[in-house]
Amino acid sequence: MTIDATSAAAATSAASSAATDQTKLTGDLNRFLTLLVTQLQNQDPLEPLDANQFTSQLVQFASVEQQINQNSNLEKLLAAQSESALSAATGYLGATVEASGTALPLQNGSASASFTLSQAAKQAIAVVRDSSGKTVFSQAVETTAGSHAFHWDGRTTAGGKAGDGIYSLNIVAQSRSSGDALTVKQTWSGQVTGVGNGTSGVQLRIGDASVALANVISVGRPAGAAAD
Repeated sequence: MTIDATSAAAATSAASSAATDQTKLTGDLNRFLTLLVTQLQNQDPLEPLDANQFTSQLVQFASVEQQINQNSNLEKLLAAQSESALSAATGYLGATVEASGTALPLQNGSASASFTLSQAAKQAIAVVRDSSGKTVFSQAVETTAGSHAFHWDGRTTAGGKAGDGIYSLNIVAQSRSSGDALTVKQTWSGQVTGVGNGTSGVQLRIGDASVALANVISVGRPAGAAAD
């Protein structure tokens, strides 16, 4: 079970962004002051520089610096929140979570999913495919309306044994009345083996699969089990 280190990278990236802006502003300000001093040294005494102009520019530099400082503080706050969320997510390690979708992670030779038929089907077939899209297993499943469980032990149609990894499950069902394909709601489940940060927030890793914490439907543990 692992904790992804990407949160530290995200915090570093946020800090470096503000630092880069601050460095650029400092360079621009130094060049402006150098130019200003040069102009003052070489100004025509009869037509001195307008103090209002460079005072206005200095005010603009101060305003930009204030915005950069505000952005830096906001980035630090977001990074802290991200680290806090990641730390809290470690409580999911070892738990079994359920999420919507067609993913089917095979862990220790076992995979579990569920599907829901809005109406009774004429026939329904479960099709398991590997990461290349090749069908490795298929079988007829329940056709009555309602929710049904699906379990796969990794055995292939050819009689072999599939290795642990990420597969996909599609339930192909046909309506009894019209013969048209039915829309089937599917969920999948597996044990959380790692946590990390992604573009959509905290991600839970289930073997080779991953799911955003926000997309988790339910969480469970065997009786008497405790979080690591």
